[in-house]
Amino acid sequence: MRQTGNNHHRIMRYTTLPNTDIKVSKICLGTMTWGEQNTEADGHQQLDYAIEKGVNFIDTAELYAVPAKKETQGKTEEIIGTWLQKRGKRDDLVIASKIAGPGDYTKHIRTGGFAKHELTDAIDKSLQRLQTDYIDLYQLHWPERTTNFFGLLDYKHNADEKWEDNFAQILHDLKGFVKAGKIRQIGLSNETPYGVMRCVEEARKGAQKMITLQNPYSLLNRKDEIGLTEVLLREKVGHLPYSPLGFGQLTGKYLNDYPKDGRVTLFPNFSRYHNERSFAATRAYNELAKKHNISLTQMALAFVTDRPFVTSNIIGATKMEQLEENIASVDIQLSNELLEEINAIHKENPNPAP
Repeated sequence: MRQTGNNHHRIMRYTTLPNTDIKVSKICLGTMTWGEQNTEADGHQQLDYAIEKGVNFIDTAELYAVPAKKETQGKTEEIIGTWLQKRGKRDDLVIASKIAGPGDYTKHIRTGGFAKHELTDAIDKSLQRLQTDYIDLYQLHWPERTTNFFGLLDYKHNADEKWEDNFAQILHDLKGFVKAGKIRQIGLSNETPYGVMRCVEEARKGAQKMITLQNPYSLLNRKDEIGLTEVLLREKVGHLPYSPLGFGQLTGKYLNDYPKDGRVTLFPNFSRYHNERSFAATRAYNELAKKHNISLTQMALAFVTDRPFVTSNIIGATKMEQLEENIASVDIQLSNELLEEINAIHKENPNPAP
């Protein structure tokens, strides 16, 4: 195990968004708790700390704060907006946001999907809340069609589905917003190999290229390695993993008891990472981390950050000490021996929480 630097001399690592010269930190600051579990002051404090530690990449969405509800929708972007206004500098940051896909839980935002007037509505409102005139990376939060995302391992086909292939149209419309200067680059989220490849095919014909994919990925959910990461590596699309700690499960904090302020305690429907197999895997990873004298949190994060297909690891925290530990994980590189032991646990209990 190699650790470099210490708390005072830590050096953030950087890469670029694929096919661009946009430099991003290997740690991206996720923000979805701001406006629900976190106040505006908390959000500003997190931003100040993260930027001071070299993070320049911030991810948000029109849907946030989470859980999605009308009263808090857009609050997270507003908190980033007031901070940007106060800070006064924008061009050294890379800000990513998303348009919500269709679903029962987004009817308070709009009832449609990604038609041009819906993209226009979403982008203009996000720009207003963020108090900026451009978004660096604009992502489709999840597909319009029925497929296996948000905790589904297997795809079940719906022969009666009304969806028609509209990838070319969406990419054409997004290119218009790039030309207008409202967004710089585009990306996908909660997408499958099929969806990514359809976008790649359209890009070969001259459409705007989707350069990133934001999906859940962690020690408890490596399903993207089955069919998707080959697509990403061969087609030069960057992975932006979210929930690298499985909603806090991979900190080990739920192993003995449910902390009263934990997300899953507060919002029990967020139990995607809390089935029996997930607990069994987490216990095994926790023992492994102890054996190697490293925190489970930092082992889980370092594993994700250093996968060859990962562009930047999206961390999120409700408390400052969590944020500090999460960002500090960028210094840790796991030994081959440790990686082999991780893979042995994974083999015994693969993807308990898709």
